Amino acid sequence: MEKTRQLVSRIDKIQIIKTSSEVESLLLEADFVKKRKPFYNIKLIDDKAYLLIKITIKDEIPKVLISRKEDDKNSIYFGPFTSAASVKIVLRTIRKIFPYQSIRNHAKKKCLYNHLNLCPCPPTFTKHKEKMEYKKNVLKIVKFLKGNTKSVIKELEKERESLSKNYEFEKAGLTQKKIDSIKFVTSPSYSPFEYEENPNLEEDLRMRQLNSLSLELRKKGVLTASLERIECYDISNISGKFATGSMVVLQNGEISKSEYRRFKIKRSKGPNDFAMIEEVIQRRFKNRDWEMPNLLIVDGGKGQISSAVKVLETRNLKIPVIGLAKKEETIFTQDFQKIKLPKNSDALKLVMKIRDEAHRFAISYHKKLRAKAFIG
Repeated sequence: MEKTRQLVSRIDKIQIIKTSSEVESLLLEADFVKKRKPFYNIKLIDDKAYLLIKITIKDEIPKVLISRKEDDKNSIYFGPFTSAASVKIVLRTIRKIFPYQSIRNHAKKKCLYNHLNLCPCPPTFTKHKEKMEYKKNVLKIVKFLKGNTKSVIKELEKERESLSKNYEFEKAGLTQKKIDSIKFVTSPSYSPFEYEENPNLEEDLRMRQLNSLSLELRKKGVLTASLERIECYDISNISGKFATGSMVVLQNGEISKSEYRRFKIKRSKGPNDFAMIEEVIQRRFKNRDWEMPNLLIVDGGKGQISSAVKVLETRNLKIPVIGLAKKEETIFTQDFQKIKLPKNSDALKLVMKIRDEAHRFAISYHKKLRAKAFIG
């Protein structure tokens, strides 16, 4: 196409900025287009404008809509996005975390999206409190789209603690799911617009996290030649049924999905996480052709660590083992020393990232086995 030939002829250099998630990359792209107004991103052949995300923030019941023009001063706009697919990915991701209304004049009856838990329809607002909760969620969407994911997570964590103190454990569980979802789609939770200031941000963060973890381990006498390969293990089951184990790998601080392995638990009877983690690690080290790790991380505390160390000792393997206890996100060494780090610690972020990924991978296989058994 002539437009493409013209575009290529004007390229002076190509710069690539790697981000940590698809959502971050789409938001960053939209921000670049808006700020820099590149010629070939603005002058479209069919004279149509790019899509925007519009939030009618001042409405009694705010809506999240798609628009082509910034024609409402009472609304907030994000974009422009270079493709309809990009907008759909961003909105679909957000909606699973924070359900919202997406129609300007919503019918006064429940819609299909309501049955899918994606839309709080008008009939659901029977009390003023419910409207206020919805507005709070919309404000979180605004912060999310601005790249302030850390702020959103902090707010949700406060909500979760408050709900737990009031014994509203079901609601606290739903809030935790929102936190987990945000961490997953934007992990690590850095503003996508920080990449504009530092195009090598992702690589710099990886090295910073690895160096920080190495330093914290050395303080406790845990010595490793390097952290080139880190493996993390987790178990997923319901009262011992459909039990699965996962192994995920960080190679030089970067997720290496081709190295992931999953295990269907064979021998353990009942809900015995210690025996299950022992079985998984036994089976892992039977594979001599797999690259040896510099560090093992297990999801759990002293029991899980002991199970992993037991396997390594029987095989005369001198590989350090640490565990991450969920309750307070405390790291334990294999001689049970505590490493309590602040939540903004780079070392803790790295360990939590691989632990969360191991948890996700184990659960996905567990769900697959359950579904297979249900279908019969």
